[in-house]
Amino acid sequence: MNVYGVRAIYTFEMSRARRTLLQSIVSPVIATSLYFVVFGAAIGSRIAEVEGVSYGSFIVPGLIMLMLLTQSVSNASIGIYFPKFIGTVYELLSAPVSYFEIVLGYVGAAATKSLVLGVIVLATAGLFVPLHIAHPLWMVVFLVLTAITFSLLGFIIGIWADGFEKLNIVPLLIITPLTFLGGTFYSIDMLPPFWQKVTLFNPVLYLVSGFRWSFYGIADVGVGASLAMIIVFLTLCLGVVAWIFKTGYRLKA
Repeated sequence: MNVYGVRAIYTFEMSRARRTLLQSIVSPVIATSLYFVVFGAAIGSRIAEVEGVSYGSFIVPGLIMLMLLTQSVSNASIGIYFPKFIGTVYELLSAPVSYFEIVLGYVGAAATKSLVLGVIVLATAGLFVPLHIAHPLWMVVFLVLTAITFSLLGFIIGIWADGFEKLNIVPLLIITPLTFLGGTFYSIDMLPPFWQKVTLFNPVLYLVSGFRWSFYGIADVGVGASLAMIIVFLTLCLGVVAWIFKTGYRLKA
């Protein structure tokens, strides 16, 4: 493996985050904190507990997952789109680095930035409500797998997009609505039976549920199902990335 090549890509992407610190770190943290304050204050005053957990604490895993999904996709898609937009991607493709090393550099940097944000949001939430992490190891597993998977999805979107407006289509019109409808702010047991069954078709529900289980030991679906869902999605994204480099889709003129 060309460690120097991977490190160069990774370092450049991480330095870009430092140059845009307000956009990359501060803005997502403020946005997530506002979600927490508004929902925690407005709804939390009317809902004392959800499955034995105070409402303010209950929504913390969902908010972290919301931020993690959107930021992983955004960081990875922008990271690969700009080299493609300005044409430097062709220099990268002709450099002595393999496709695996290119993906490792870009996806690794995007996942790292998202994980840092997740830890910051978790620490911020701890200032507002008491938190209890019942299964810390599983919490890390869900965080890492989710960050890597959705960074891969963002990498795919960055290659697919042929304009800046397309970079936001999937995060805004698909991922964010699915996250809001995936049990971020409520348990699906609070829904009517019909909508409970409909919600089970939302893949984000399994991510939020598994992550919440790692905190409080409660889940809307089985933990095994949550883990299986993210592994299936990870495998699917890896397959799409492999196909992209094999065919040169949107990379080779």
